[in-house]
This record gives sequence, structure tokens and C-alpha cells, in this order.
Amino acid sequence: MKGSDPMAVISAAQIARVRAFNRDYTRRIGVLSDGMLDSPYSLTEVRVMYEIAHRRDVTAGELATDLDLDRGYLSRLLKGFETKKLLVRTPSEQDGRRQHLRLTPAGTRVFTPLEERSQAQVRDMLSGLDEERRRALLTAMDTIQGVFGEKAEPPGKLTLRSHRPGDMGWVVQRHGEIYHQEYGWNEEFEVLVAQIAAEFVHKLDRARERCWIAEYDGRRVGCIFLVAKDERTAKLRLLLVEPDARGLGVGRTLVAECVRFAREAGYSKIVLWTQDNLTAARRIYGNEGFVRTAEERHRSFGHDLVAETWELELRAAQT
Repeated sequence: MKGSDPMAVISAAQIARVRAFNRDYTRRIGVLSDGMLDSPYSLTEVRVMYEIAHRRDVTAGELATDLDLDRGYLSRLLKGFETKKLLVRTPSEQDGRRQHLRLTPAGTRVFTPLEERSQAQVRDMLSGLDEERRRALLTAMDTIQGVFGEKAEPPGKLTLRSHRPGDMGWVVQRHGEIYHQEYGWNEEFEVLVAQIAAEFVHKLDRARERCWIAEYDGRRVGCIFLVAKDERTAKLRLLLVEPDARGLGVGRTLVAECVRFAREAGYSKIVLWTQDNLTAARRIYGNEGFVRTAEERHRSFGHDLVAETWELELRAAQT
């Protein structure tokens, strides 16, 4: 496919997940009913009312472009509003050929209850979630908008901190859950992560080793570890990014901070072990300057895998 990433293969399972999400969400917000928000108006009609109510001096042409509506269809819709005396057009003072749209008092009386009903609907949906799940939902929504380019930057704040009590349990649990959900890996992987985390805590050299926890608006969304292999070499381990935080630069930020710390700690090289099917992580490593130096087929976590060793020469990167 022209312009596609050769490392990204769109599978039937991925397509099915997106379609399942669309079906579930449209059901939850009630767009499948005959009238939006228990009104005689369709989703498109309510959206057009919303834009006219909230945008000063908007024109039909601007609405057609911004909402990606057929101009003929929009024209018929607007004429219907005029027939019901919900809408008026006024010529622009700067250009008489342009006509601004605005709701009449009758149109405002129709739209205001719809606006209030929509706000109540969302409030009810959010009130059924605890604070952590609510933040997860909003973060996921920000991610979707950001990925499709509707926002230049997400509104939340990404921060990194060192580990504290409770974090190791979270690291083990989320590795086990996410890698099982996305790759089908069994509990052997979770046990391996638990062993790495326990060894890190028991042997921690705070001057040369570190765990970073990434938080987005105060919620844990990722982690990474740097541990000593020997006096000159560090190992990067356990990079993880929550699915709903992907696209926010979490992985890139974690790896960059890991490399920065390794340089300051005096290491000359960082090595890491990964699998060839972890394409997002491999892309981050490559962009940071890591080079794949070895690969080996093996049977682990209930699957046939191809392990890869990647290395970054720190002193070479500084010159």
C-alpha cells in the first residue's frame, strides 16, 4: 500500500477490534435510535445545530467542509430548518455574497434541551466509572484524536518518576495482562518479569541503576528499567506502555531518559533483549540509535519466537 509502514500489517483481528469498538460506542451514545437524544432530529441535524449555535457567523460552505457533508444534502437540511423557523440567514457586512447562519429564538429553544440532554448523558456515562477508569477513558479518547491528527498535542501532562511501593506489583501485573491479551503469552512471561523486578529491588545500586514510572495526568502508563550488566555495560529492561497511552510519546520518552541516565552513570554501552514481533518497541530503539546485533529462534511463553539483541554504543554516540 502506498505510503504505508512496511512494519505495520493490518490484520483481520485489528479490523474486527475497531469495528467492535465502533458498534459498542455508537450503541452507548444512542446514535442508532431514530431520533438523537430522544428528539425528532437525526445525529447530523443535531450536529449542524450545535455548530451554528457555537460558531459565530458560520456559513453553509464552512459547515459542509468542516463536517464533510455533501453540499446538496446540507442545503436541504438547512432549508428544512428555515421552514420550521429554526434558522435565519444574514448577509455578511464584508461580502454580501456570503450568508451567515444563526439559530432563531425558536431554534435556540429546540437546541438548548438537546445540549443539556447530551451533557447529562455523558455525565451519567462517566459517573459509573471510578476515578482511575475515568482517567483511562479520557486518555484513550485523547490518544485517538491525537493519532488521527485532530490535536497538535494532547492536553494532559506526561511525567517520569522513580519507583515506589506498589509499582513493582503493577509492573508484573500489567506485563502479564498486556502480553497475554496482545500476543497470547502465558504465565511464564509474568514469572520472568517478577524475577527481574525482584532482582532489581534486592540488588539495586541507586547510583547506576534506575526504574522509571511514566504517569499521564497522575496515572501509571508505562515503565522502563536500567540495570548493570557489568562495569561498562547496562541492560535496558521491561519497557512497557499502556495500550490507551500509545501515541503520546511515552515509550520514546522513557527510552531517551534511560539513555541519558546511562551516559551520566558512566556506561559505555547499553544492550537489550527483545522479540522480533514487538514492532513498536523495536522502532523506538532504532530511532534512539540502537542497532540489532544478533537474533535467535527459541520457544518461550508458549510460542515460537525470534529473540533479538540490540546495542547502543554510548561513547560513539557522543562523538
